[in-house]
Amino acid sequence: MVAIPLAHISWAIADNADRKACDQFFIDVFGAEIAYEMLVTPEAEAMGLDREESLMMIGDTMVIPIAPAGAGAKAGAPIGDMLRRSAAPGRWLGLALKTADLAAADAWLSAKGFKLHYDPGMEAHYFLIARWQVLGVRIEIIKQDLPNDPRRDSAWTPAKWRDHHPLGIEGLQSIGVSAPSLEAAREVCAGKFEWPELGTRDRPGDQAICAAFHMGDTVIEALVGASEDSPVARHCRDIQGIYCMTFKVKSAEAAADYLRGKGLTLIGDTADRFAIVPEQAQGRLIYFTEQVPEGYPPLGSRMGEPAVFPVPELH
Repeated sequence: MVAIPLAHISWAIADNADRKACDQFFIDVFGAEIAYEMLVTPEAEAMGLDREESLMMIGDTMVIPIAPAGAGAKAGAPIGDMLRRSAAPGRWLGLALKTADLAAADAWLSAKGFKLHYDPGMEAHYFLIARWQVLGVRIEIIKQDLPNDPRRDSAWTPAKWRDHHPLGIEGLQSIGVSAPSLEAAREVCAGKFEWPELGTRDRPGDQAICAAFHMGDTVIEALVGASEDSPVARHCRDIQGIYCMTFKVKSAEAAADYLRGKGLTLIGDTADRFAIVPEQAQGRLIYFTEQVPEGYPPLGSRMGEPAVFPVPELH
């Protein structure tokens, strides 16, 4: 197994005017803290900066809402157009995963059959695996440190989100991905990435069956709709990629009471998994649960242990 820690999960916002409201939602509801904000200053715009984004911590999970700005605000700008295409409700931009050695990651993933893309000038920092290769999930493999990432400080702790915030977030339990079949999910997750499968189970609330894979410091849950009209099947057909994220909380009842007190509408079952209705959560499905499925790994970011890819075998 190559354990690849999650650097961040991101999504796109079509209009940069809406980005601050998105940030404020996560600050107000989740107690998110902005580690770094990338803004288009006159100097940055002259250098071609094409987006604005906030690197936000929720516990030890970094989430990044990204919007086109500067050069990216103009129609025809590659990054701006990509962000505008990716900003539909229910669609997430993708995952960034951390490696210690970009060249070794390139060699190993290329040997597995992935086609990799490097943005010009960024060859020493990251490469991309396009959505169509990973069940609709855009994967960014990064070597560089994220600016002001608090997880780099050995003295930093996310305990205040668990102990002092009303949600009681203990950590990111899983990232759900809509898949056309369990076989397709296994081919990518267990076959190409070699992530161990942790088992399968029914997910009645999503009208789906789930196969779970241990990515490194979180779990990828591949969800297959039980019927063509199920929410997961529609997502796989119309949107693809990341379907949801699930935070483990200390007390589901306390978290639900807090969210309802904020005037938010909840869906699901507090005895299992529940979420803020996506229309009130920036168009995304964010679950909370008190339950830990059998075999799931301990919670906690492993950003201090970037993936070490082995030398690929020659055939």
